[in-house]
Formats: sequence, structure tokens, C-alpha cells
Amino acid sequence: MKPLLVCILLLSLGQSLLGTVEARERHHKRRNDARLQANLLENACDMKRLDLVFIIDSSRSVRPYDYMKVKEFIITILQFLDIGPDMTRVGLLQYGSTVKHEFSLKTYRRKAEMENAVKRMRHLSTGTMTGLAIQYMMSIAFSEAEGARPLSQNIPRIAMIVTDGRPQDPVADIAAKARNSGILIFAIGVGKVDLNTLKSIGSEPHDEHVFLVANFSQIDTLTSVFQNKLCADHLCALVAHGCDHFCINTPGSYVCTCKQGYLLNPDRKTCNTQDLCAVENHGCEQICVNTLGSYACQCLQGYELDKDRRKCIIVDYCAVLNHGCQHECINTGDSYFCRCQEGFLLNADKKTCQRPDYCALSTHGCQHECVNTDESYFCQCQQGFTLNPDRRTCQKIDHCALGNHGCDHECMNTEESFVCRCHKGYLLNPDRKSCRRINHCAEKNHGCEQLCLNTPESYICQCSEGFIINQDLKTCSRVDHCALGLHDCEHLCVNSEESYTCQCFEGFVLRKDGKTCQSSDICKSVDHGCEHLCVNNEDSYMCTCFEGYRLAEDGKQCKRCAEGPIDLVFVIDGSKSLGEVNFEIVKGFVTGILSSLQISPKAARVGLVQYSTQIRTEFTLGRYGTGKEVKKAVSQIKYMGKGSMTGLALKVMFEKSFSEAEGARPPWLGVPKVAIVFTDGRAQDDVSKWASKAKQNGITIFAIGVGKAIEEELREIASVPEDKHLLYTEDFSSMGNITEKLKARICEGWTQRQEKPDIPSPVFLAESKSSSRGAPLPVTCSIPTLQFRSLVEDTPLDENDEQCMCKNLIESQHNVNEEMRRLTKQLEAITQRMEALETRLRYR
Repeated sequence: MKPLLVCILLLSLGQSLLGTVEARERHHKRRNDARLQANLLENACDMKRLDLVFIIDSSRSVRPYDYMKVKEFIITILQFLDIGPDMTRVGLLQYGSTVKHEFSLKTYRRKAEMENAVKRMRHLSTGTMTGLAIQYMMSIAFSEAEGARPLSQNIPRIAMIVTDGRPQDPVADIAAKARNSGILIFAIGVGKVDLNTLKSIGSEPHDEHVFLVANFSQIDTLTSVFQNKLCADHLCALVAHGCDHFCINTPGSYVCTCKQGYLLNPDRKTCNTQDLCAVENHGCEQICVNTLGSYACQCLQGYELDKDRRKCIIVDYCAVLNHGCQHECINTGDSYFCRCQEGFLLNADKKTCQRPDYCALSTHGCQHECVNTDESYFCQCQQGFTLNPDRRTCQKIDHCALGNHGCDHECMNTEESFVCRCHKGYLLNPDRKSCRRINHCAEKNHGCEQLCLNTPESYICQCSEGFIINQDLKTCSRVDHCALGLHDCEHLCVNSEESYTCQCFEGFVLRKDGKTCQSSDICKSVDHGCEHLCVNNEDSYMCTCFEGYRLAEDGKQCKRCAEGPIDLVFVIDGSKSLGEVNFEIVKGFVTGILSSLQISPKAARVGLVQYSTQIRTEFTLGRYGTGKEVKKAVSQIKYMGKGSMTGLALKVMFEKSFSEAEGARPPWLGVPKVAIVFTDGRAQDDVSKWASKAKQNGITIFAIGVGKAIEEELREIASVPEDKHLLYTEDFSSMGNITEKLKARICEGWTQRQEKPDIPSPVFLAESKSSSRGAPLPVTCSIPTLQFRSLVEDTPLDENDEQCMCKNLIESQHNVNEEMRRLTKQLEAITQRMEALETRLRYR
């Protein structure tokens, strides 16, 4: 009993001591963890830019306690990373039979968020599909859509894979693809993991990127290792490394590596293809083919690889052996035999074939040739013949009659075909069908000096225009056109290249006929009689006047523009847009035009219409007879200041202002009718209708626009040509320039009207008081005389001019003549009646 109690006591004491030791170890461990974390924080990867993805094995072989160790390892790694969108981005995925993407590179921006996400991870406890996880990592986790930064930014892409078992799927090829895409892979194996499998996953050199620990408790020992690797300067992104394939950062430096299937050259930068078939004892029986990082055996045609993947066995005897079959070779289980195509028979040698000779076996009846087919025969004719409808006999072919010979000129049948022939003067071309004309000039040494012309059988020489052929019929001489006497030049004849030209003596110029000459200055060579200026005009001359004058009826003398008769109506804008100040400027503009006119009942008559919303005739053409009276009336005009009914004003001007009732002279007198329309803005009604009617009835309209006047309306108002009858200025300060231009335009109009009167001149007859017989004497009174002559002169008139002085006198004379004719007829009738009465009285 006592020994039992002693044992129990010792056991309790041992457990107590053991608990005390474990408590101390846990205390020391916590102190070490705190010290390690402080050390990590002191050496944090400040300002390091990385794209880091953890790939964690979550298979059923990983125990819950070990799974927690992996999560603690990840959280420890996060402590020394500079987490942020512009610094280090971290993603995490775990895998078993499937892949679960816990969070992507763009999911979290802060370290605390990532730690919480790691702690929340749940163990999958399924298979070990490591290859599937690497594929997902390469295709999705490191895609720009999931937060990876572009490769052009040279930000390292790093994958950290933790696994504890053998993969259930292939990993070597997909890992190589991931590394070749620029992803640096750290492979961490825990426990009994195959080291070769880890090397097939991790990047090279393997001693820098492949790690193997005995259990998950030892994985913490790799923390400082990864801190040095992840926090070291990434020289690959900072220097021109010159690596042909990959640049791998190492602590304080870098190394160049090559893609799988390539070897690093001695320069340690460039890569060369690795020919494993040449350097290794591959053991392939027939063909060795290099693959990425390895090789494969292949076989020749007719063979296939044996189970050892190196030796080859026959599978197609026909492809391998020299079977000698003429048509077909058929494989059997361990040999072959020959077979013929349909319609053939196998010969005794069991290899060659022959067709049955139907033509030799039967009476075919073919006139020319018998041809065997697969199942029978057919008849065929010799060349130059065609088969008759009986399909046995033959007849000669008329190739030319078939119509498809293609001969350009003539077709000639031959024994077996046809030939083409050309007409006389033509040669057959190399195509033996078309013909070309014989070019004697090109094929012979013709000797023509200038031109050679082909004829059907030969050629002739010709000369260029301006030359004639010599007696040798080859050379040419220039034609002396002037010597032929056919030139008709008035002064000089000069030969040219192809003809001749006429020239004149000095002081003369050639006329348009190109032959006769005239003096170069006619005004100097003749007594022109022009009062002001003489201007040469082609074959003649014309007289012109100084500015402000116009040419008189004789075409030589000049008189002032203001001396002519004119009916002038001003149509001025009185709308509110004008303003009183500018309205006074417009009145001054009107006064300036009046100063240039000789105003009187016989010369210039002036009327004025003001318009706004309504139309107001300020004074008519017949109201005032002197310039002083008109100017005074203009100065007293009151500004209306309302709307702008321009179209209505044009209607009043056309229908009333130029009527005889308001003082306008009758149309038959030919007095110019001129309207000056002034506006400063858009009309509130249509202007085109009444402007067109006025212009069609002989009224010349000058359109004056200022400021906001609309160009389209001004063009509709103005007479043609518009450049002569449309004046515009941007503001009222330039009205003086318009005044001078308008005076000149009105003068031009007078001059043109004098040169081309609108109405033919009528002829009136009047009785002469001095005639001894009392017979009527003819007196010619032209309309221009009434327009431009005595209407403005105060000098005494002679007897004939008195008869043509005014309309009333002309009409009176006309009425007298008509009355005289009527009375003469009545007198003749009375005389006849009196003669008849006298005859009756005589015979009583």
C-alpha cells in the first residue's frame, strides 16, 4: 500500500513540475514572439512596391493546428510589408480539390483588414490540386482586372506557395508557364514533400526560392529569410540588367535566368536553346525530339512507341516494307497482301495489275481507234476528224467552219487543223491569229527628212506644216509665205514657223483683223474736238468729261450734271431704332444731295416721304420750286420714331409719289425718276413686291443702309447693277462718304440716259408764221431737247424752240393740225355739194 501511495505522490509532483516548466516555456515563447515582431516592425519594407499572392495548401492532410500555424506565418509576413494601393498589394487564395480566392490584390488597402481576413479563413480539408491553384494564380490572381499592376511598371510579381503533400495533378508545365510570364515563385514544402516537385514549382536558382521544413512549427524560422528577400532592393527594376529572359532579385544584387528549355550562356545574361537530345543518353530507338526542359522519343511512319516510350514496333507493314503492290497494299495481323483497283485484275506475281482488253476481245467496229474503259470501250477518231452519230465512223473536221478559229483575217483548213492568213499589206502576229499592218516606215531605211507615211504596199515622205517636199521626195524646205504674195499685210509681212504674221510701222498698231494698221494714238492724230478729254477706243476715239460733268448731245461738249431734269423722291426711315440725333444726320444727308441739284419746275423736282409704322408724305414733287424752299422744308421735318414699314413706304412711293397728281412729269417726256431709300434696320413687312414693281415701271432706286440694315433687303430694293445702286456704312459718322458716292452715281445715271434715251424721239409738225403760202413747215422737236436744253435756261428762244417749249404747246399744235384736217374734209364735202347744185341750176 505504501509503495502505491509513494508512486501517486511522485506522479503528482512530476506533473506539477512539468506544468511549471511548460508555463515558463510559454512565457519565454511569448517574449520571443514579441521581440521578433518588434524586430520585424523595425525592419519594415518601407516604400517597397510589390504584388504578392499567397497560395496555401488547405488539403485534408493539413491538421487544424498546422493550418493555424500557416495563418500565423502569413500574418507575421504582413507585419513588415508596406501595405497600400501604391506600395505593396497582397492577395490570398487557398486550394484543396478546388481553388478559393479569399481576397484579391485590390480587395484591401489596409494591413488590419488583411489580418482579419486571414483569421476568418476556413479549412477546406479536401484534395491537393496544386497545379490547378497555380493555373488560377497565373490567369486570374495576377490579372490587371484583379488588381495586378501592368508589367510595364516593372513592379515585381511574387507568389508564395505553401504545401505539405504530393500534388494530385501535373504542376511542372503550368509552373513553368507562370515563371515565363514574369512571376517569381517561392515554393515552401512542409514535412514529407518531394523536393523535386518543389523545384519544378519554384523559380531558379532553387537555393534562393525553394525551402523545405520538417513541420509547420518550423515555418516561422523562414520569416527573417523572406523579410530579407522581399525587402531587399529590387535591382531588376532599378538598373539596366540586360537579362535575355528573366531578372531575379537577390539580396543586394540580381541574377539572370532563362526560360525552361534554355541554358544561360557564359555571359550570364543571354540564353541559348538547350539540346537535351544531343547532350543526354536519351535511348530513343529512332527519333529524339527536344521539348521545353526535356525531350521525347518518336517513331518513323509505320511504327509506334512501345510501352517503354523509347523502342518502336511495326504497326503498318505496308508503310514500312517495300511491298511492291502496283495499286493497293492491305495490312493483315502480321503481314500484308496486294489488291487491284476496280476494273483491274491481279497478275500472277500477286503484285501488279492489268485491265481487261475489251477492244481485243470483241468486234468493236471502230473506224479509227478503239479505247478501253473500266467496264467497256469507246471509239475515237484520229486528229483532224470527228466521230459520226453512229459513234464508230469518222469524218474530217472543217475547223474554219466551226467558227472558233479566232483568225483576224482569213482561216485556211489543213490536214489536221487550220492556219490563219492575213490580207495584203499585213503580217501575221506571233499569236498566229491576229494581223498587223506592215510598217514600211519602221522596217525600211526610208530616208524621209521629216515625216514617213505608210501606204498599202510601200511608203511616201511628207513634210510638216509650213514646209514643202523637195524634188528628191525626201527632204523638205520651209515655205516663204510672205514671198507667195497672199498675206494682205498693210505694212510688213514676217515669216513664222508654220505661217506668217503682219506687223506695223513704228507709231502704228495692228488692228483685230491681224492685217491692217492704225495709229497708236488716234486722239493725237485727228482733230477730235473734245471739250475735256479724248480717250482712244480701239479703232476710234470718244470724248469724256471731268467728274461732275456729263457729255452734251453733240458728244463733244460737257455740261454739269445738275443741269438736267430729274424727278427725285427721298424715302427716309423714321423708326425708333434710328433716334433723333441720327435722324438729324439723315436730314443733313438729304440736304447735301439737294445742294448738288438745280431745283426748279423745269429741272429737278424733289419730294420726300418719311416712314415708320405709318407713312407720311412730307412734301410732293410739285410742292416747292426752288432749292431754298426744299431745304427749309427738310429742316422742319419732325421725327416719327415708331416701327419700320419699309414695304408700305415703297408702295406709297410707287403709287402716289411719282404720279402726275403729285407733280411728277409724264412718262413721254422721258424725265428720269429716281428714288433714294434710306433704312437702318430690318423691315417689318415685305419689300420685294413693291420694289420690283417700281423698278419695272422705270423708277431707279438707290438703297442706302446704315448700321443694322439687312443686306438681303437692300439688294431686293436696289436697282441693278447692285454695286452701282446699293450703298452701306456701319455708322452714321460715315454718311458724308455716301453723299459724295451717291452724287457721282446720279450723275452717271444722267449720262447713260443721255447716251441711250428710254423713249424714241417723236416728230411734231407746226405751221410757220412766215410762210407765204401758209403751208405747214416741218419742225423737229426731240425728247432730249426737252430733257436737257431750254428747261433750265433763261435765254430768249427762237421761233422753232417756242413751238417745242413745253407739253401744252406741243399738244395744242397737235390738236390744231387735227382740227384743220377735219375742217378740210368738211370743206371738201361742202364744195362737192355746191358743185352739184350749180350743175342742177345750169340745166334748168
